[in-house]
Amino acid sequence: MNFAFTAEQEELRATARAFLAEHSKPEQVRAAMESELGHDPSVWKRVGAELGWTAVAIPEASGGLGLSWVEVVALQEVLGEALFCGPYLATVGLAASALQAAGDAAQQAEWLGRIAGEGASAALASGAGASCRRDGGDYVLDGAVRHVVDGHCAELVVVAAQGERGLSLFAVPAAARGLERVQLPTVDRTRRLAELRFEGVRVPSNARLGAEGGAGPALERALALGAIALAAEQVGVAQRSLDLAVAYAKERVQFGRPIGSFQAISTSAPT
Repeated sequence: MNFAFTAEQEELRATARAFLAEHSKPEQVRAAMESELGHDPSVWKRVGAELGWTAVAIPEASGGLGLSWVEVVALQEVLGEALFCGPYLATVGLAASALQAAGDAAQQAEWLGRIAGEGASAALASGAGASCRRDGGDYVLDGAVRHVVDGHCAELVVVAAQGERGLSLFAVPAAARGLERVQLPTVDRTRRLAELRFEGVRVPSNARLGAEGGAGPALERALALGAIALAAEQVGVAQRSLDLAVAYAKERVQFGRPIGSFQAISTSAPT
């Protein structure tokens, strides 16, 4: 079995590297880390609306490119190499996966279409803490969910809430009345976390994704795909770290020789 990327996938990666070499330089990453949002909104919109990276795994029927998760992995690895600051993991790896697994055709056309076509950002609030109850033809959400990846800036929140019939998923616009979002302090400033507080947030019944109380399988799949995307990103981070270490070992001279030629180093940093 051949696990190598195809020529088309390598071309996608090359295009991504060229774009990120210009828009995710170290000084740009530092600026994004110190900004209020944690990323450059203009660059993020280009990633989605212009380059179509948010559309790769979204079905064509929902406005996407209809490719596979191999393309997501290929891109996520390159994003990790560049320490790209932006809600790609939250949007593509987590929220879009939940929408695709649980949403009906109309919901996918609306929300996945916006993610694919406009580069809309989204987040998945999957931790325990939110509850839901019926009120006439609507649902009312209460409670709080912590450690939501890029929850502070997402335009859409997919939230898992516990009700009488079990766990349900809801698509909640970020502007919904009663939704408060608070950034949490993090060690890694390249990825922001937030606490989402739901205080009587009212949503219509068609905001529910899938059957009431039946969110388990969709949520499990979304979290599994998000873990794959995160792992691919970490591969990119590790590879970039190794490349920098090898380059340094070849250039740094000690006792008149590049340190990469010393036996203790040469096994991991060949000259």
